[in-house]
Amino acid sequence: AKMKRCASDMSEDDSTGNVAPPDGGGKKAAGNDSNGTSANGSAGAGASCPAAAARGTLQTLLSRKSAFANETGALPIGEFEPLAPSAAGGGPPGGRGLHPSSPLSTAWVLVVGAGGLGCELLKDLALSGVPNVDVIDLDTIDVTNLNRQFLFRQKDVGSSKAEVAARFINERCPWMKVTAHHGKIQDKDPSFYSSFQCIISGLDNVEARRWLNATVCGLVEVDEDGDPDPATIIPIIDGGTEGFSGQARVILPRVTSCFECSIDAFPPQKSFPLCTVAETPRLPEHCIAYAFTLQWPREFPNRKLDTDSPEDMKWVYEQALARAEKYNISGVTYMLTMGVVKNIIPAVASTNAIVAAACVNETVKLLTFCSQSLNTYMMYMGSQGVYSHTFVYEQKADCPVCTSTVRKMTIGAQTSLNELMQQLRDGDLRLKSPSITSGSGKTLYMQKPPALEKATRPNLDKPLSTLIANGEELAVTDPMFPDINLTLSITWE
Repeated sequence: AKMKRCASDMSEDDSTGNVAPPDGGGKKAAGNDSNGTSANGSAGAGASCPAAAARGTLQTLLSRKSAFANETGALPIGEFEPLAPSAAGGGPPGGRGLHPSSPLSTAWVLVVGAGGLGCELLKDLALSGVPNVDVIDLDTIDVTNLNRQFLFRQKDVGSSKAEVAARFINERCPWMKVTAHHGKIQDKDPSFYSSFQCIISGLDNVEARRWLNATVCGLVEVDEDGDPDPATIIPIIDGGTEGFSGQARVILPRVTSCFECSIDAFPPQKSFPLCTVAETPRLPEHCIAYAFTLQWPREFPNRKLDTDSPEDMKWVYEQALARAEKYNISGVTYMLTMGVVKNIIPAVASTNAIVAAACVNETVKLLTFCSQSLNTYMMYMGSQGVYSHTFVYEQKADCPVCTSTVRKMTIGAQTSLNELMQQLRDGDLRLKSPSITSGSGKTLYMQKPPALEKATRPNLDKPLSTLIANGEELAVTDPMFPDINLTLSITWE
């Protein structure tokens, strides 16, 4: 009899259509009196299984000692302390998640991105009893999202992803308090990111991930010896998927490797030479690029292309198809048009689910220390079976974000400042819009404000030997690395 599962354990949804909360509790069944006895005299689930609300859930795990606590792993972060007996006996009245004393109940988590991965992350956090969640995303919902981004419906097309996802989770899971932020992550101050205990990244482009990584790493305070203050370290759980492959990694800023340490593993985003696009197209992508980069501005000079508008995208597709037929090029489809214009990464729902589960699993470990943390990178490959590989991604010795070392460059004395800046853009640093100041404090080139850019523009064509001394250090700033100064030591060949 003791092994028989209670009816309450089997429940997925209550009578209102809301998901049963993660502690197994919920609203009392209609027809039961205050003693848990149903109208026909039989005992209700609460009467037969008084501990049902605490059994078989995360609360069970958090209330018992663990042989695999966080401090026993290869990447120890904290010491696990089981919940007190008074907290382990069940959830709070009303069944709104885990007990208030649980670390999961009091932590604040930020989910960056509310797309395919973000929807899965929010769902997993809700069912894990992490109620205090913020989500930020700039995108709006497109009809092509509906096949896998399950928090959205047809009526939501054109609406903010973050706002719709937050509203859906809050209504479906009453114990959740999801706050939406519609906008660019770059528009938020560093103080916004410092208010969270953990940040889960579900971003779909490398530039945004680099910016987020640099911002959070910049929040870490270090002492005179260069050691980071643990209280200022905010873990990042970075997830990414492409087709049947995905990855999840744990980033402890200035302790483990950061996202920038692995930038070499990400090939530069594909671009097409304008001359090829305009004069000698050979691929369907060339025809699409011609339609939205050259034809659209000519046809609609006063209106920006809305990549979330079905009408605008249909126009681009039709123009690209006509150009492809002119040059006997096959392969232009509406989906390919969407992919080229919006730089869409192939997405598979099952991959999103697996990677999101791994990310939330690591989040629970980081917040509670109940188990050993991932150290530090997990790859998932599902195209030919189910295969995963875990390894330690080593910190890059000269990483411009998580180390404080001076990067050394040897170049010709007659190299112009403009050529140096081009090397910083095209080289392993992949900077976007660098500004450079000499070690003596002289501003060599500044991107903003316009007046300063105009004043320093003549330096671009000058040889470096006329601007700095051999062995002099340069301070480089770039929008890709907010609040971080990169130091270069320049030596002549």
